[in-house]
Amino acid sequence: MAKESFDKEIQFLRMLSLTSGAYNRKQYAERLGISVHTFDKTQRRLKEIMQTVADQRTGSEQNKEMAELVRFQYGESAEPMLLFLFRAKSMKETEVQRLSVLLHTLQDQALTAMELLDACCAELPEELALPDEKTIRSDLKYLEEVGVIRKEPGGRPYRYLLQQDVLTGLTVEEQLELYDFVDIMANTQVPSVQGYLLRDSLKKAIAASYPQEEATEPFIYKYHYYSRILDEAHLYTLLSAIRQRKHVQFLYYSPKKPSSYSSQNTNPRFEREAGGRSNRIVPLEVVYDHQYGRWYVIGYQGRRGFVKFRMEGITQLEEQDSIEEEYMLELKQQWAEISRYSWLVDTGNTVTVQARFFHPRDGQRNFILDRVRLQGQWGTITPETEHTFLYEIQVNGTTEIKPWLRSFGSSCEVIAPQRLRQEMIKEWKEIAQYYESVREDVQLSDDDEIE
Repeated sequence: MAKESFDKEIQFLRMLSLTSGAYNRKQYAERLGISVHTFDKTQRRLKEIMQTVADQRTGSEQNKEMAELVRFQYGESAEPMLLFLFRAKSMKETEVQRLSVLLHTLQDQALTAMELLDACCAELPEELALPDEKTIRSDLKYLEEVGVIRKEPGGRPYRYLLQQDVLTGLTVEEQLELYDFVDIMANTQVPSVQGYLLRDSLKKAIAASYPQEEATEPFIYKYHYYSRILDEAHLYTLLSAIRQRKHVQFLYYSPKKPSSYSSQNTNPRFEREAGGRSNRIVPLEVVYDHQYGRWYVIGYQGRRGFVKFRMEGITQLEEQDSIEEEYMLELKQQWAEISRYSWLVDTGNTVTVQARFFHPRDGQRNFILDRVRLQGQWGTITPETEHTFLYEIQVNGTTEIKPWLRSFGSSCEVIAPQRLRQEMIKEWKEIAQYYESVREDVQLSDDDEIE
């Protein structure tokens, strides 16, 4: 899959999952910055991938609209459908066929590259081009790097064997326990894509002993943040660039803009200005926002200084040249000082926030205090009365902490700063208006009286 194609399909799926079919084809195309023809072509490709990966789909579902296929039902959320795009990422049909033959051949015995070349030539379909020795050695190097196969001890010619000790060395019961652990971690921790892929591999391994579906699906998770999985496509590229101290270049589409993508036009007659903005930064840190399920990348950009980008707006991400280790260390130290009091990534003026929290009534477990201790970061907690306690913290601005305080509802009262207190009062008054009786001033006629 081409790089541009993957970026386009990420934005395509993001919009479908967030709008659930609320737009028509033309509106989707305009929002994505592509033509209706490209929209239809992308939809057909994604449906083909989905139907190839999801073996459980029946023929009656093939005519469904894409928006219907990506709607998330509670009972189906244990299998995040957005994951099918990662299974097909960067894999051409010839690569899929070739790697499948290699892995199947290496299951039972260790073989050399030339023996694997003969196996590929014998088993690949006639319509596919036959690989050469260089291609097979490149595939073996890739599979060894990702830990799927291992090189056996001994001299040349090297022999390779499938790396499956983690399964063959475990009993069936231990495999099931490992599956349950991976299932829980993949659904509750970040990042999660690799965990889902590992879970699927384990499910196939234990299917022979536990054919019933209930054994491998004891838990059902309600998946809220669809963008979290999609944004992980950029995560490992950025982490690699941070480790290797490299610049990255990308095209960025601000969430405030009407368009979230624009196609790359190769025909000069139809060339138009892209809706995104080109950026070249030194990435320093990746931050995950648990409140909204968003990924952020922090970087340094010359004259603009330290910058922050939401990863959902990043496309065409590429690694570039590297920088000196001393310079990278200096930038990280500067950012650590600037973000010292950031609730998340805010770099505004430092203010002191004070709030009064109220304990639950009727002798319930004090989940309010437990949550403040867990999520309150470096804030301090001071007992006040039998029913209340005070919370105080220094933060860079109040924009990011306000939703957290508001989420406690009537169990939290903001004391300072005064500006934040007034903002909370205004917001709660607006919310109260939503619950006023809408029929309070409606006069019923005699015919409309309710018996």
